Amino acid sequence: MIPIFIAGSIGMIVSLIGTRVLMVIFARLGKGQPILSAEDHGPVHQMGKQGTPTMGGIAILFAGAIGWTVAHVRAGLPFSDQAAIIWLTVFVLGAIGFLDDYLKVRRQHNRGIFWKKKGWITFGITLLLLWLLSSTTGVVETISFTRATYPGWDITGPIFIVWTAIMVWSTTNAVNVTDGLDGLAAGSALFGFLAFTVIAYWAFRNPRIYDIVNPLDLAVLSASLAGACAGFLWWNAAPARIFMGDVGALGLGAALGMLAVTTNTHLLLPIVCGINVFEAGSVAVQMGVFKASGRKRRLLKMSPIHHHFELSGWPETTVIIRFWIISGICVATAVAIFIADFTRQAGLR
Repeated sequence: MIPIFIAGSIGMIVSLIGTRVLMVIFARLGKGQPILSAEDHGPVHQMGKQGTPTMGGIAILFAGAIGWTVAHVRAGLPFSDQAAIIWLTVFVLGAIGFLDDYLKVRRQHNRGIFWKKKGWITFGITLLLLWLLSSTTGVVETISFTRATYPGWDITGPIFIVWTAIMVWSTTNAVNVTDGLDGLAAGSALFGFLAFTVIAYWAFRNPRIYDIVNPLDLAVLSASLAGACAGFLWWNAAPARIFMGDVGALGLGAALGMLAVTTNTHLLLPIVCGINVFEAGSVAVQMGVFKASGRKRRLLKMSPIHHHFELSGWPETTVIIRFWIISGICVATAVAIFIADFTRQAGLR
């Protein structure tokens, strides 16, 4: 447990300080987050936030990596190849998000140059990184819920790579969609990383039930990102003084998706990230209704659904806190399912 506490504590402290430093740097540069106007069907009720410093996700990702690294100073915790590939995925997708953020700020328009192609670019890169994970580590290639053998459907080779790439890519986009209100994405991601910390550490303590390569290192990685999210939230809580940007949303989404792959909890991920599924699903439903009606009707006042509730009269902080509660319930449910399955397996053994 000590490396987990070290990683979380260091991640939080570095993120707290690093985010403050970024705020000062970006404020001096004089440019911040642009907001889509009414002509682009953007959230004009959020126009007061235009110019707020963005790309705070840089502090989250680097703070998490520093916390994870420092935790290995303690003897007995080796660096694992799976954790290394997770960090590679986080920083590669985070770099794409950084490029998009930079172009948005530079052009002062809330669409980067790759906004139409970014999905295909990120999916192609995710495929390559999941191939690397599959071909160089001992990750179990089955569709799994709470452990590798449940339900344990073998999908080795290209099918496994495509399946897990879709998982990770979808999670990155879902977190990105959720990042529309102050602290919403960071708070829900914090809950998710705490869940994976518990899951990975539980697997470490019960190796006969869970077939995971070096689960303690995965728990430390997850704890470091949970701490980093907590430190960032100090400045990102409403009213936010800095946004995480795509660099943070894509990086955190990649980490959550990869943790589900490496802990053999593929089908548990939609419950852990239930609020992100809710947000992304609202966009899909809105687009589906709009196109099916011949571009005449919309189900929601605005998507993602957090904007719908804002336009329905809910104060922003009310939406955020209620969505945090939903996220907490989803995470608690996922952990409860995981522990219940463990109890049943322990009883059978």
